Order: sequence, then C-alpha cells, then structure tokens
Amino acid sequence: MILFVIVGMPASGKNIARNYAESRQIPYFATGDVVREEVKRQGLESNAENTALVSTQLRGADGMGVTRLVLSHVMGSKSPVIFMEGIRSLQEVGLIREKANCVVVAFVAPRALRLARIMSRGRSDDSPDAFDDRDMREIAYGAAVPVALADEYILNTRSMDDALDDLDKIVKNHV
Repeated sequence: MILFVIVGMPASGKNIARNYAESRQIPYFATGDVVREEVKRQGLESNAENTALVSTQLRGADGMGVTRLVLSHVMGSKSPVIFMEGIRSLQEVGLIREKANCVVVAFVAPRALRLARIMSRGRSDDSPDAFDDRDMREIAYGAAVPVALADEYILNTRSMDDALDDLDKIVKNHV
C-alpha cells in the first residue's frame, strides 16, 4: 500500500486530491470529514466556531487523536493506493510513516487566492471574517511544518485541470 498524505493551508486546493481519488475509485480519508460528522452528531450548528471547537476536542491532548482515528480506517483498507488528508503536524506525519509507506503532497496557494476561494465556495464551516484566525489556528497546530517538509508540491494557482494533471504525475511517479 502507498498512502498519499495531502497537506496544505485552508483553501489551498486539497479538495482537488479528493476529486482525483474519487474519480479513480481510490479510497479517500479526511480528518475534516470526521470533525464535521462529530459536529453534526453533537447537534451543533455547522459553522466556523463549532467546527474549530470540535476539531480541537477531537485532536486531544497530544493533537493526534483524530489522526489516529482516521489512520485506523486507512490501515483497514485493502486498496494498494489510498489518500489521507487533514494532517497538521510533523508528529502526525511521523505516526503515519511508522504505519505506512507514504508520500506527503502539499498543495500551496497564495494567501489572497485562498481568501478569495473561502469567500466564493460557501461552505458552512468557512468564514471570511475568521480567515486569519483559522490560518493562525492551523499554524498553531503545526500545519506549516508538513507543508514545508513535503515530499511533493502542487502550486495551485492555475486551473483545476492543471492541478489534477500535476497530482496525476506525482501519483504515477510513486505507484
């Protein structure tokens, strides 16, 4: 099994990897999905504040609780290629590398472009007003380190098709 670990700041284009994986029937596991499901399970309104609160709760004292949960699902998959997204620290990458052969792929995009995406995509857990706070929370989690130390990069400033092509080249290079 090879596990592609998708990292990046909010609205950098990580969802392109989900589209890529789903179009090829490759399993895709995301910590954010677990967080959103937990917000719903707790009967909370799906908004930026509640999502941040539940995310912090699920991460736990060492910051890796939700990663352990998702990684257990990943390890139960029999697929030769798997995608995992939502990793926000070097410690999480280390935990994953202990369990699986992985390639860390970072999506990067300029801050202004990421903000424009937040404003246009209309997700209930997004808030343009909370953009700076969200970035700082992600950085506090350690999200910048896996991006800085990634194995592969996609500069996501062009079209979605261009980013999909870049990702396809990376996958084919490692599979």
